[in-house]
Amino acid sequence: MDDRVKEFIEYRERMNERILKSDNLDIKRFFNLDHAVYRPGALDAGAKELMGLVASMVLRCNDCILYHLTRCHEEGVKDEVLQEALSIALVVGGSIVIPHMRFAFEMWDSLKRKTHTDGN
Repeated sequence: MDDRVKEFIEYRERMNERILKSDNLDIKRFFNLDHAVYRPGALDAGAKELMGLVASMVLRCNDCILYHLTRCHEEGVKDEVLQEALSIALVVGGSIVIPHMRFAFEMWDSLKRKTHTDGN
């Protein structure tokens, strides 16, 4: 796995823990809602993560892109499915999304290398 992916995951976990220790009810409610909305329902979790990925691409947030890519990978999203979602992000967001698409492909490849290395 690319060191950036590992570092991001560790950083995100550490900082989320720190934020939640602030014991602010509004923050905790938002974090809970964010977690709950991605649970399987009428849409499965993979589809919801793809939606989050498309929104993150259009909003041009690489941290969010990497988070949703990680979750898509965990949910078993296939390359072809991911690429169709990224094409939607490109159409909606326009050419300004292209640098973030490069990032997404690079991180996706890194996540896939991790799977092959770990034997998963």
